[in-house]
Amino acid sequence: MNVKTACLTGITGQTGSYLAEILLREGYKVFGLVRRSSSFSTGRIDHLYTDPHSNGMLELVYGDLSDYSSIVNFVTKANPELFINCAAMSHVRVSFDVPEYTLDITGTGTVRCLEAIKNHSPNTHFIQASSSEMFGSSPPPQNELTLFHPRSPYAVAKLSSYWTTVNYRESYGIFASNAISFNHEGPRRLETFVTRKITMAAARIKLGLQGKLYLGNLDAQRDWGFAGDTAEAIYKIVTADKPSDYVVATGEMHSVREFLEKVFEKLNLNWQDYVEFDARYLRPAEVDALCGDSTKLRTELGWQPKVSFDELVEMMVDSDMKLAEIEKTCKKLK
Repeated sequence: MNVKTACLTGITGQTGSYLAEILLREGYKVFGLVRRSSSFSTGRIDHLYTDPHSNGMLELVYGDLSDYSSIVNFVTKANPELFINCAAMSHVRVSFDVPEYTLDITGTGTVRCLEAIKNHSPNTHFIQASSSEMFGSSPPPQNELTLFHPRSPYAVAKLSSYWTTVNYRESYGIFASNAISFNHEGPRRLETFVTRKITMAAARIKLGLQGKLYLGNLDAQRDWGFAGDTAEAIYKIVTADKPSDYVVATGEMHSVREFLEKVFEKLNLNWQDYVEFDARYLRPAEVDALCGDSTKLRTELGWQPKVSFDELVEMMVDSDMKLAEIEKTCKKLK
């Protein structure tokens, strides 16, 4: 019996975990690339993972985007119909501190993936998880024709990957697409990202576990959607009849301050009593406003976001209140 196969880098990340769920639901055997670490980083996919001796449909393969030989091993092992590249050094602020590493993993890593596909699996459908950060200081709304003006090493690296994907499509006839995803959030987001940092802090403050929340620029505006909806869009793009590049966005823009207000209001708290400014969280070059126009994706592939901004806030607050309650219980038991 022939089983469809898919390679997924960044499987242990937020979007990767939702994509793993989708691929398994659609009948793919999923090969997920993971880096060797002294600690486990599979929390987001533990509910999907089964004992490898039971011939499950999810298999984790050790490798790294900095190592071409491991990517070749990944591709030849899976012989995939689909290759979804979600792996990256993905924290924009941190990319200013480790620019060379960011460019290697987030930029050149994509070259390694596409070289492996070109040389060993040329019929594979490839998709690059690109980023709205590539638009940088270009004013909103941003679509597929908007000029790129990256404002961070992360954005520069993502832009390199974007054009690498286009180049391999045009040069070698590979099915290679870009999903230019605007900010996507949810309960699986790490706390180092501002939305989750806010919802987790608010829940802890509500239960007396935390006193203050320190933030940087509250005026930055973003197009925030649900990561599960973004994953659905990526799957639609990589399984489409033709490769192309698509903006994935809700078309709504909200400020960090507005997100903050909604979260604290939901918990009957006044955010101004708890939030303080910390310049350490400012970027050397800020991106002021991102709002995507996803008309092409909606028209050609029929994608629509299912979770609204208010529903996203409620989802994240409810999840983090449950986690904070567990944390409080554990502290009482010590």
